[in-house]
Amino acid sequence: MSKPADDDRFARRDLGKGAYVDYAARWLDEADGTALLAALIDGQAWSEVEIRAGDKTVVQPRLTAWAGELPYRYSGQTLDPRPVSAALRPLWERVVEDTGVDYNHAVLNYYRNGDDNMGMHADDEPQLGTNPTIAAVSLGAVRRFVLRPKGKKRYWVRYQLAHGSLLVMGGTTQHRWYHGVPKQPTTAEPRINVTFRRLLSPPDSGSGP
Repeated sequence: MSKPADDDRFARRDLGKGAYVDYAARWLDEADGTALLAALIDGQAWSEVEIRAGDKTVVQPRLTAWAGELPYRYSGQTLDPRPVSAALRPLWERVVEDTGVDYNHAVLNYYRNGDDNMGMHADDEPQLGTNPTIAAVSLGAVRRFVLRPKGKKRYWVRYQLAHGSLLVMGGTTQHRWYHGVPKQPTTAEPRINVTFRRLLSPPDSGSGP
């Protein structure tokens, strides 16, 4: 995929070997982003989701909501289909338009404060196929977002994700890199990250690549 819609708001970072990140710090107007943050906090069905971490079942250190016509399976649990809320739909349509990718699933992560976090991982589930494009809209508190190559132990790339920003990971990024959102104990404000994916098939259907 080329830079989203050849939009000069996006700065591309080439990660090598076909991996890249596009980032637009001011993709949404600040007031629009603030209104959307409040609407999503109040209007989504938030859940504490349990996942498999090694041989243990743990509760994710954040709240989660989702939408899409296909179930999505990751880390040993499945998100069943859910309708798209009225607050989420306009954002979804704009992300599709600006990135040129027909996303059909969204996961929303609600970081209530800086103690909520996301561990290092890759969105490389079979449902997503080869070289998936992942788009993420950040609303609320500025949080650190880090990436490191698979097989390495230190972060190589860091972003401070701004309120109203859009980050797109493309090419081989999910197959060659991990990403995550570390704790920031000094952060008291909430943040929502809305991540869009295109699922190619239901989980374990055998029809994906």
